[in-house]
Amino acid sequence: MLKRVVVTGMAGLSPIGNDWQQVAAQLKIQSNGIQFMPEWENYIGLNTRLGAPVDFIKPAHYSRKKIRSMGRIALMATYATELALIDAGLLNDPCLNNGQTGIAYGSCAGSFEALAEFGNMLLNHTVNGLNATSYIRMMAHTTPVNIGLFFGINGRIYTTSSACTSSSQGIGYAYEAIKHGYQKLMVAGGAEELSAAEAAVFDTLFATSIRNDTPEKSPRPFDRDRDGLVIGEGAGTLILEEREHALARGAHIHAELIGFGTNSDGLHVTQPDQHSMETVISLALQDAQLDASAIGYISAHGTATVHGDVAESHATAAVFGANTPISSLKSFTGHTLGACGALEAWVAINMMNEGWFHATANLENIDPACAPLDYIKDKIRLLNCKYVMSNNFAFGGINTSLIFKRGND
Repeated sequence: MLKRVVVTGMAGLSPIGNDWQQVAAQLKIQSNGIQFMPEWENYIGLNTRLGAPVDFIKPAHYSRKKIRSMGRIALMATYATELALIDAGLLNDPCLNNGQTGIAYGSCAGSFEALAEFGNMLLNHTVNGLNATSYIRMMAHTTPVNIGLFFGINGRIYTTSSACTSSSQGIGYAYEAIKHGYQKLMVAGGAEELSAAEAAVFDTLFATSIRNDTPEKSPRPFDRDRDGLVIGEGAGTLILEEREHALARGAHIHAELIGFGTNSDGLHVTQPDQHSMETVISLALQDAQLDASAIGYISAHGTATVHGDVAESHATAAVFGANTPISSLKSFTGHTLGACGALEAWVAINMMNEGWFHATANLENIDPACAPLDYIKDKIRLLNCKYVMSNNFAFGGINTSLIFKRGND
């Protein structure tokens, strides 16, 4: 028999705050976390100077021995997970160490500081600077492995390294692991650390914002005058749990995850495809056994690139029409890449439970090339809705859609 899956713990580290109270306050006043990055001026030919860093330092109670295999990305992932486990009432619980708990966590890559150590070897033909932890800090599965080591979690591990869908795929695969009875609990989410190298990926595609003198004015998802995305960083963790297990221990349920869809378009490595976006949204609705009309709010991928915004808006309109409220968190956090799906799910769930939803920051003039949707702009929207959807679309044509049901229903 298929199991029901609920969210019993949540936490996030983001460019606009590291707890829900901070984040909510910034969303309500439409204050984003974009900054001018003066150190990026050292890179010849890099056009953008905009980034969205997280105010994060290593927690004082993390010993050197415990974190020696962690770069910044794994540190953020581990701390976000600690906060989520505390929220779930599961920190130091025996269920973490008896095989009942697994991990599904992702990022685009590991720590870029460690990548640079190997780059130095290849360029300068010396292993000076390499050490026993260089690979562990660099590897794509540095976040789930280090989370598992830190908390002694010994169930299954899924590593989801799929660019912008890394954490939403992690959440989806964690949901499937519980739904089909393979695990009782899953730590799910993703992380990313800010690096000029990641900004350069999009800069070479002429997809980054270069409003370097007015960082607060960018990015501008769905806006006629947008000029590209901004790279951010962060970490987001959801604790997913079999509903009966959660009820038996008296856990607080934030939401129920009832729908997940993922697919790939098989067409182009960087260009988004409207049809496959429509398909993945429909897959999530089918999994949730809901009509499109049941969704009360859509958390958009909303990167502020022309091709992405236009394709996403028309895919959304094809399924929902013009009446479902939609907004983009990336207008506040920048594109946090491997962390974005988890952070966006965390924010959407909290807003659903509180009955309000943020606007898209900097959305002043809707691009006429985008589909006519109910874009939330200028100020928060008060909404009483039972279901929210969170969508992400990644390089390689990888798409995800998640549907959450309000926890008290």
